[in-house]
Amino acid sequence: MSQAEQVTATGSAGGPEAPPRPRSPLWAPPRPRNPLWTLGLLRSELTTLLRRHRTFALLGVLAAVPVLIGIAVRIETGGGGGGAGGTDGGAGPAFLAQVTNNGLFLVFASLAATLPVFLPMAVGVVAGDAIAGEASSGTLRYLLVAPAGRTRLLLAKYASVLTFCLVATLVVAASALAVGALLFPVGEVTTISGTRISFGEGLVRAGLAAAVVALSLTGFAALGLFVSTLTGSGIGAMAATVGLLITVQILDSIPQLSGVHAYLFPHYWMSFADVLREPVHWDDLVKNFQLQGLYVAVFGSAAWARFTAKDITA
Repeated sequence: MSQAEQVTATGSAGGPEAPPRPRSPLWAPPRPRNPLWTLGLLRSELTTLLRRHRTFALLGVLAAVPVLIGIAVRIETGGGGGGAGGTDGGAGPAFLAQVTNNGLFLVFASLAATLPVFLPMAVGVVAGDAIAGEASSGTLRYLLVAPAGRTRLLLAKYASVLTFCLVATLVVAASALAVGALLFPVGEVTTISGTRISFGEGLVRAGLAAAVVALSLTGFAALGLFVSTLTGSGIGAMAATVGLLITVQILDSIPQLSGVHAYLFPHYWMSFADVLREPVHWDDLVKNFQLQGLYVAVFGSAAWARFTAKDITA
């Protein structure tokens, strides 16, 4: 055998035979996804959402509502104490009657004033734009090129919308608390039941009311996310989501349709007022949570089914 043949056979002249080079398999099992990628994706979505000028504009409008309510009540009453009425309803006007006696009631009054329209409209804008906005701007395909997966991207989008629900509600409550403490006296709180609790416990009840309001928007947020998966137009998805909100609000106000009211997502929204009763009335609160959970399950599943089977072209 020639020296060249020996080198070929042994890998080097006089040396040991080199091991064969491994061949790349035609199919390799997928690598396990790093959970840190999911956290990074969520962090990226939250950062993008909270840095948008539109988000600041929506939060600014929401923060201005308690200011306008507080100034209007202050001008109307001349800073004097109002009557002690409004302990039987728990709605916006009932809370307004108590604002001049205790500025903490401005938190409840502002939540009651913004919940029917302003808060859900802001959530509808964010939820409707979550997927459709990415498609209309041409960035959705680039998001899916990264090893995120459609399911995890959808979950990250929904988590960012839920975060906005909480932030928006806290902005309203914080603005109302600051304005109420500045324009009106604060102290012990008279509950809807007529009992008195300390100011500290009243603050806890106000925080609980804000949390209930944020949870009340979760079902509508899932509905808006589903609408966002149906179209590639961000403006169209936002308009459709807000249109659905107005339509359902109208249906909920028609007495002849009382048989279906309990199944409409805004029907138990005002149940947050029950946290200001002594003791807290949980019946409508539990019904509200169950209804929102149903909407999240139904429309969240519909959004997942639509988005995972959708042909992404933009």
